[in-house]
Amino acid sequence: MTDLKLFRLDADGGDIELRGSTVALEVELQRRVEAGMEAMLGIRFLASEYPTGPWHRGRIDSLGLDENNTPVVIEYKKGSDSGVLSQAVSYLSWLCSARHEFEALVREKLGSEAAEVIDWRSPRMVCIAAGFSHHDRVAVHRLDERIDLVRYRVFDGGLLSLLLVESAPGSARSGAVWRGPREREVSAGAGWAKPARAALDAAPASLRALYGELDEVLTASGEVEVDVKRHYIAYRRMVNVACVVFRSKNAEVLVYLKVDPGAVRLEEGFSRDMRGIGHHGTGDLEVRIASAADLEKASPLIRRAFEAA
Repeated sequence: MTDLKLFRLDADGGDIELRGSTVALEVELQRRVEAGMEAMLGIRFLASEYPTGPWHRGRIDSLGLDENNTPVVIEYKKGSDSGVLSQAVSYLSWLCSARHEFEALVREKLGSEAAEVIDWRSPRMVCIAAGFSHHDRVAVHRLDERIDLVRYRVFDGGLLSLLLVESAPGSARSGAVWRGPREREVSAGAGWAKPARAALDAAPASLRALYGELDEVLTASGEVEVDVKRHYIAYRRMVNVACVVFRSKNAEVLVYLKVDPGAVRLEEGFSRDMRGIGHHGTGDLEVRIASAADLEKASPLIRRAFEAA
């Protein structure tokens, strides 16, 4: 569904549709998203109107680093723009040629630790516009770049909606491919997940089968991007919703969910509050799955995470 509809109850208990509109000036959208970028997109803001130099001849609207430590270019369009994809490819080309410059920017804004863990295998472009043509949505899947097309609308009362209408995973720079539990192809870079892959390969057949069932639960909505990282697998929509870490030694899978642990009745040995505790991936609620019974018990929490995404 790419046409988001909002309704408000009137005094008689009936529903009135709220009519969305576009911003008067493109900069209004840019400033608002930049101010709330981490909450809206899971991206840490780095810079605005960043110049790309004499060859690429442009100014990138926003630069950021996402929750998976992937470099991101964000462009905003007040309306629809048929040149958005060529602009995306050009700016991603600049990004890959300016690694040291980008790393210096991350070091300045976020610190040395963030700069040291940047994942350069598949930089992202996020295009936020009032709409995209059918040809844009088809063409984005023919490119080798990782591009998200996000449609925005503004509503009375200060409401802003962001809807992911198309997401192309692109191809990682090495062209390596990992096949998931149901032979899903997932792009990955050189040495993409040696620790994670080794943990899964070393796991007993029963744990691999359990992960296959978990994967089916995590992708049940059919609107989930699976992003394989070095130490974990992220299941994401606009932002990460769940991250999976394998612990073959303990014959269990850890799932980190974007769910408020304070709103969950925690069970020792099954669920844990991870706020303030470092771990691979994102998400404040840890769920340990070592059996089919654990997976069944975890399913409502997984659904809650995706319903809130």
